[in-house]
Amino acid sequence: MMRIRKNDKVRVISGKDKGKEGEVIALLPKKDKIKIKGVAIVTRHLKARREGEVSSIKKQETFIYAAKVMPICSSCKQACRVGTKVLENGSQVRICGRCKEIM
Repeated sequence: MMRIRKNDKVRVISGKDKGKEGEVIALLPKKDKIKIKGVAIVTRHLKARREGEVSSIKKQETFIYAAKVMPICSSCKQACRVGTKVLENGSQVRICGRCKEIM
């Protein structure tokens, strides 16, 4: 079971964006990378390719390693490690490592 999912609130724990919080907008599970809204902003210079297009400079998010972030628990509102628990019906759920509540 993956530690971080799309639409989770996460906090960056290392790197140039340390301390920033945001929502996960994309995942690359095979490369173990995630994209977070408002974090790891890069500048892209776009060249006009066709007649009538305008060249521009865009700022957009880029992927960072998933090991650099920790999910924020919805109940205790702190960054925490994630554990798993098997329910009676056999399904797995993620639980907070601090308060043991279902995330």
